Parts: sequence; C-alpha cells; structure tokens
Amino acid sequence: MANQRVLILGFVWPEPNSSAAGGRMVQLISIFKEQGFEVTFASSASDSDYRIDLESLAVAKKSITLNCSSFDVFVKELNPSIVLFDRFMMEEQYGWRVAENCPDALRLLDTEDLHCLRLARQKAFKDNRQFTTDDLLVEDVAKREIASILRCDISFMISEFEIELLQSVFKIDSQLLYYLPLLLEPIDDSTIQNLPLLEERKNFVFIGNFLHEPNWNAVQYLKETIWPLIRQQLPEAVLQIFGAYPSQKVLQLHKPLEGFYIMGRANDAQEVVRNSRVVLAPLRFGAGIKGKLVEAMQCGTPSVTTTIGAESMSGDLPWNGFIADESQTFADKAVELYQDKTLWLKAQENGFRIIEKRYLKSMFEENLITHILTIQTHLKQHRLDNFMGTLLQHHTLTSTKYMSRWIEEKNKNI
Repeated sequence: MANQRVLILGFVWPEPNSSAAGGRMVQLISIFKEQGFEVTFASSASDSDYRIDLESLAVAKKSITLNCSSFDVFVKELNPSIVLFDRFMMEEQYGWRVAENCPDALRLLDTEDLHCLRLARQKAFKDNRQFTTDDLLVEDVAKREIASILRCDISFMISEFEIELLQSVFKIDSQLLYYLPLLLEPIDDSTIQNLPLLEERKNFVFIGNFLHEPNWNAVQYLKETIWPLIRQQLPEAVLQIFGAYPSQKVLQLHKPLEGFYIMGRANDAQEVVRNSRVVLAPLRFGAGIKGKLVEAMQCGTPSVTTTIGAESMSGDLPWNGFIADESQTFADKAVELYQDKTLWLKAQENGFRIIEKRYLKSMFEENLITHILTIQTHLKQHRLDNFMGTLLQHHTLTSTKYMSRWIEEKNKNI
C-alpha cells in the first residue's frame, strides 16, 4: 500500500479554521497519510494567509495553472494511482487531462455538498416558492455536476439525503456513490467534564464563512426577523456573529445597541462556540452537512436550526436542541434553550450521542480504504459497468479539451 500516490486537486488551499470544507479536506488527507500513501496537494488558487501548512502534514504542495499543458507534464511525471477532485469544478478543468495522461489512476470526486441542490433551493427561495426536485432538472449546474459524478469512479457524498436524491432523480448507479460524512475523533469524558457549564457561558452565537451564500442569508434573517423576536423576551441578550471573509454589507449590520455584534473571523472557532450558550443557524437554503452544527455538538453547545440546517445530520436520533422553520417558533425555542438548564443539558447530551453514533472517523476509515482498493483492483470492469460515464468522458471532455487548448493558445498571444 505504501506505493500509492495520491494527487488532490484543490478548488482552494485548505483553510480548516475558515470553513467545514477545509476541515473535511484535512480529514481526507489524514486518512490517506495514515495508510502510508504519498499525498500531493495541487491548486491553481491564490495562496492564502489562513491555509493549513501542508508541509507540516508531510504533504507536497504544488501550484498549477488553469488551461495550461504544463499540468500534463506535471501529472504524467507524478503518475498518481489516485486523483481526488475537490468539487466538480476541478474535475471539469482537469479530469480530461488526468484521463489522458494517467488513464489507470482511480478518479475520486469529493462533492463537499451537492452544489446543484444548494443553488436550486436558493433560486426557489428567492422566487418565494417551495423547492421541488423539478428545479434540479432545469438547473444548468446540475447538468455539469451530474456529468462530473458520472465521469468519476467514486463520488464521496457527505449526506444520505443527497445520495437518495441522486439515485431517485438522476438514476445514478449506487456503485458510483460512497457515503462519507465528516470524520471526527471521539469526545472523551475528561473533555466533556472540562467544558464550561451553562452558568459559565453567555450569549447566542452564529458562525459561518461569508463567502457561502446560505450563511449571509441566515445572518440577514437573524438581523431582520429572528433577533428582534428574541430580544423582546431577553432584552439584555447578545448575539455574536463570527465568520471569515465578511464584506462591507456584513460589517454594516453591527449594532451593539441592539445586542447584535459582527465579530469577523474567529481566531479559535471552537473556543468561541464552547463559551457560548446557544448556537443559532436559521438556514433557509443549502445542502450537505453543516460544519457549524457539528462543531456545536463537539463543543457541548446546543443549537436551534431549520429543517434544511439539520438535514441528514442526526439520522433517527433527537437533535441537540430544536429544529424550527417558522421565525416566532425559532425565537421561542432559542429563548427556552437559553434559560432552561434541564432542557439545555439534555440537548447537549443529544449532541454528544449524534457524534458518537454517526461521525466517528473509526467507523468509516477502514471501510473507505477497502472500498478504494477493491475498485482499483476491478477498475476496468467498474468503468465498463458505467457506460454513461465513458460516453461523457468521450464527448464532453473532448469539447472541454479543445476549449482549453484554444484558451491556452489565445493566452500565448496576449
């Protein structure tokens, strides 16, 4: 197994303190490294002050260029046995180059969340109507994302709901999909005992990357609708809004006199959540697993969220707080949770149980590696069984290939 060489093509450099996607990528890297795989992380994104130090993880770092045949030389020389695309956009850009230069490399796609689902829900919300699965069928991003899933050998899905959707709406073969949620370490008893008590905590908190549209929408909803309802009942309450990359319009919502504080990037998100009493996450559209809500459970902090916020997260287990879609109910439950110690402790316990039953890394890592090795061993047959994928590889990527070649030539003349 030690001779396995993994190339990860990143949409951005991983920032585990800025987003759940960054944390997810570090979890995947750690699984590969623990198996003795050599890992190279390549991206065309600009460097970031907040990216994780890949070298400290013994991961080789490589900057690559879009629409440039220098990538062909690089990937051929590296000759990876596994290529992981970080989101479908990376597979669109580089998938044909990987297939052409390293045809025997296993192609994995980490969807992060189903982008087409998030965008279709967002459009339905902005049109002030209920989302239906028909919205997906007319969504351009769905056509691109589904094509990418079909072209890959395995797609990692973070949400069971999304797997069901892909199978029922788009008729994707289950052999191409693999359920892989966030992968966490167990919370030991001493950690639980050292968590701040309810009496030692104060304030409500929202935390989320502002480059992510569902987060910005949730903050607007809090400011305009939910927070005034909470303040009617708790006039001295404070809500702190943390998140990376706040824009000017986010900063303008800072209103200390209303107990509404825009705090910007958290130096230590876990410390912030651990010292808060209740997490608020009124997400009105989105997809995937919400890192902020998993983090709340890890920190022993109950949360109030929506049906979409909690989607696919707790299975049949009770939520670590409340799920409410109507604004007044949301506010009432938030106040109740903030004040009722018995309720708060029960919610905290529910959160620990969800982590223990659904997100422990030990429950998934061995099966994941076994699955990867099995598909590698039978890769030829696996691809023969996926005729739609080979068809798309042939047609779609031929067009992508010539478009990319054209851009490359055009760039030479600039």
